[in-house]
Order: sequence, then structure tokens, then C-alpha cells
Amino acid sequence: MVDLLQPVEMARLSLRNRLMRSATAERLSEPDGTPMPELADSMGALARGGVGLIVLGHTFVRPDGKASRGMAGLWRDDQIPAFSRIARAVHEAGGAIAVQINHAGRQANPEYCGGQPIAPSGLDATEWTPVAREIRVQEIPGLICSYAQAARRVKEAGFDAVQIHAAHGYLIGQFLSPHANRRQDAWGGPLEARAEFLRQVAGAVRAQVGADYPVLIKLGLADFIEGGLSLEDGLQVAGMLESIGIDLVEISGGAGAGNSRERVRDIEDEGYFLPWAREVRRVTSLPLAVVGGMRSRSLMQRALDEGVSDLISLSRPLIREPDLPRKFAEGRSERATCISCNLCSKNSHEPTRCWVA
Repeated sequence: MVDLLQPVEMARLSLRNRLMRSATAERLSEPDGTPMPELADSMGALARGGVGLIVLGHTFVRPDGKASRGMAGLWRDDQIPAFSRIARAVHEAGGAIAVQINHAGRQANPEYCGGQPIAPSGLDATEWTPVAREIRVQEIPGLICSYAQAARRVKEAGFDAVQIHAAHGYLIGQFLSPHANRRQDAWGGPLEARAEFLRQVAGAVRAQVGADYPVLIKLGLADFIEGGLSLEDGLQVAGMLESIGIDLVEISGGAGAGNSRERVRDIEDEGYFLPWAREVRRVTSLPLAVVGGMRSRSLMQRALDEGVSDLISLSRPLIREPDLPRKFAEGRSERATCISCNLCSKNSHEPTRCWVA
């Protein structure tokens, strides 16, 4: 039997348990992305609370990919010391930590990214995104390089792994989506071409961090929008990840603001991406982490027992209870108290916290 709270080694990582903190926009960084001391304090609290693997996120790889106020960024070497303080805070508390690297693409905020956002295709504004400028072919190598250099900095700062963000409608997800990517060149059209940006990012990251450093990915399997990435295409992408150097896949979905799951009322509502994980199992042998509404320890354990997931990934529950893993271990809780109201994510100009008394 696999135990949720027992140590495990996978994906070149040694973890004290199978609970993972999914990357969350903490909004505790300076305007240039340099983490404030409060971010190290926050990650240290998660480690002291017993989380096995913390993913810091999301972290922009260059300024034009910044999505929100307070977002962390790792685009200059002189930012490495501030990130190193975060890694040390977690390691001193016995935890492991990765950094999620990202470019927001058309979800970048003009107020913070220095101008008009860029995207695979120039699309009209929506309720959630401004008008974007289409990325020129000659700009693509520089974008790929920015991910790779950010990954190098993650490793140099002393983190245990790097995670590539390929979900939630950000730049890599935009390249994958036929709705967002309407290019007629080698970077658009059929899925193989739409996936080329991801392939090259993964290859460039691996070249920078070396063969033995863990490279994770957060993959959105479907967009939940008309004409977007379908589950069938998402599964094809999942099937290619091992061949491009990925060590572990975190499964998610959705194309950004406006289509998140808001309420998880009981165990029947929990784990809404677990059925997708069963499908991913058929196309890859890579270890899987599954995020999505899990609140009860019993369901988390069942997902492990049934071989659906290897790690249980949580975001909102750990915003409210950073010590939830310790509560589980000490028998003080069997279920997170998070009510899934999403207020933590809707106050986008404030540091992320639980707003429910």
C-alpha cells in the first residue's frame, strides 16, 4: 500500500511525503520580480507545515511575460540570491522546492509587462485578456532562451527542481491551443507544429540544467473553451513528454481566468481531474501529480492506492492551512477546511491569502 504521508523517491527527487503544493501566484515580489523576504517566510511556513514538495510560482522568465502585480520573476542573475533565501528556508525545514517558470503571453497585464502583450496570434481583447501582438518568427528563439536561462538560475539558486508551466492559457498553452494559435507557419496548424514551442523550451531547459536535474511540467490537458485544446490533443501532448526530457507531469486544465472550478462541497465534487489522470496513465509511464479540488485525506489516499496519481497536488487548501500535512500526520484533521470560494485568487492586486474568517 502506498501511504500519502510516507517518504518517497521519484523523478530524481527525495520527498518526505506525497503532498505537493501546486504553484500559486503569491504576489510577494518587488516590481522587477525580485522576491521580498515575506515570500521566503511563506514558503518556509509551508515546509514547516509538512508539505513534501513545494512549487513556487508562477515566475516570469522575462518582463513582458508578467501577469500581475507582485509576481515573482527570475530573469536576471542578480535576482538569484533572493531566490536562494527561499530555497534555504524550505530546506532548513526539511522540505523540497521547485520553481515554476512561465511567460503569460496574451495574459500579461499591460500595466505591469511594459506594453502590449505578445502571443502566438494577434487576437482581439476578451473579458480577461487585452489585444495581443503576434510574435514574429525571429522573436521565438529569444523566448525559448528566456525559459532556459530562468531554469539555469533556478538550479544555481539551490532549488530541487524546475517546473515548466504549460497550462491555464499562458504562453506555452497558447501555442498548444488551436483557438489561441492560428499561425500559418511552422509554429501553428497541426498539433505537431503547435507543440514545437513546448518541445524546444523543454530541450533548451534540459540543456541548461543537465541530464540529472529534475524537470517537471504542469500540463493543461484541455482548455474548456470552444475551439481550444481538446482532451484528445492534450493526451497526445502528454504522450510525448518523456521523449522531450520531462521527469514528472502535474495534470490540470482550463485556459485561464473565468473557467476555474469554484465550489467543492463534498467528496463527490473532489478530484475533478482524476478521470483525466487515468487517461494519461495510458499514454505515459512518467510519475503523475494531480491537482483539482481534493480536500479529504481519504480521497487523496484512494487516488494513490488505485494508481491514479503518484503525488497529490494542492493549492487553495494550503493557502488556508499551510500546516495541513502536519495536521493529517498528527490526526488533527481528515479534511481541509477550504470552502473553495476562490476569493484568494480574485483579489489579484493583493498578496495571496485566505479571505474567509
